[in-house]
Amino acid sequence: MRFVALMLAFVASLLALPASAQYVPGPAGRAAPPATTDKENLWLLDLSTGGRVTIWLRPDVAPKMVERIKDLTRKKFYDGLVFHRVIDGFMAQGGDPKGDGTGGSDQPDLPKEFNYLPHVRGAVSAARAQSEDSANSQFFIMFVPRLGLDQKYSVFGRVIDGMEYVDALPRGEPPANPARIIHAYIAADNPPGYTPPPPPAPVEEPAALPPGPGKK
Repeated sequence: MRFVALMLAFVASLLALPASAQYVPGPAGRAAPPATTDKENLWLLDLSTGGRVTIWLRPDVAPKMVERIKDLTRKKFYDGLVFHRVIDGFMAQGGDPKGDGTGGSDQPDLPKEFNYLPHVRGAVSAARAQSEDSANSQFFIMFVPRLGLDQKYSVFGRVIDGMEYVDALPRGEPPANPARIIHAYIAADNPPGYTPPPPPAPVEEPAALPPGPGKK
């Protein structure tokens, strides 16, 4: 009976939370954002690994980074950029126009926005240089929990759908054949559905050279 009472109290405490604080599991065990989260805070990444990744942005805890992501996305900054650093059992990093981890946008770096969100699987966090106030356009997505990063990097979102396409990113620092972001969108802008990238052009074999003089 005590267990039942505790369970009822726990459920009641969840129902007492405002809708914006409730976190509801979606189909097939996928996490879904609260019902009050509008499309303005859903970041869509169409990846060359075969599908669309949906990321729930959190302006309540990292407003400056979320604003930067939205601004650059609407300027098509992320379209075509590769995931230049993908470490198995750790994370995948992208958002660098140079493709080597040294670049960023032409906008100023952002101050740190360390918060209570943990670096769990699917967390999306702002990459930075040695300075804590050097986040710009780069980001990384966690493959596995790494709570040692908490309060050292600014988590600004969470993958809520399409994590399998993140898992499929080729590994390497850099990968030999890196995957890329085909298009990035904010869901409120009514983007088209996912369109797979065109297949690579076939490589033509060089024509055989005729035999040289005196050879048959």
